[in-house]
Amino acid sequence: MQGFYRNAAVALAALGLTALASADVFTKDQLIKVNKDKAGGGTGTLVGEYAFTRDKALKDQAIKEISWLTLAPGHSIGYHQHQTNEDTYIIVSGEGLFKDKDGREVKVKAGDVTIVRKGEGHGLTNTGTVPLVFIDVIAEQ
Repeated sequence: MQGFYRNAAVALAALGLTALASADVFTKDQLIKVNKDKAGGGTGTLVGEYAFTRDKALKDQAIKEISWLTLAPGHSIGYHQHQTNEDTYIIVSGEGLFKDKDGREVKVKAGDVTIVRKGEGHGLTNTGTVPLVFIDVIAEQ
């Protein structure tokens, strides 16, 4: 299979196309710690560790922000709209209540993924007894 990828890279190079862009790695030690009180009009503190934030993202790349976020029990991110971007939560641990664009509340737990499209809104509340940990990816075309 390695030969296939090498041949594909050579063919792309011959056409003047780049093979694969290099990947970026952000180690846990490099993550930027940012805590937000009453995020989105919610309650408590949203504890964040960001690989990069929107103000540091490159304009030509779709991913504008990626982070590990934590909500303590009873804390929430208030319902808010995403006018220009999309937002995805990947629930790592804990449990909560996700409020979708229609105001419907859905229970979420480890392994669940939520997606909010451009122009839609959402909110999240930790309804459990342990921290709700999730990965947040914000993208914009």
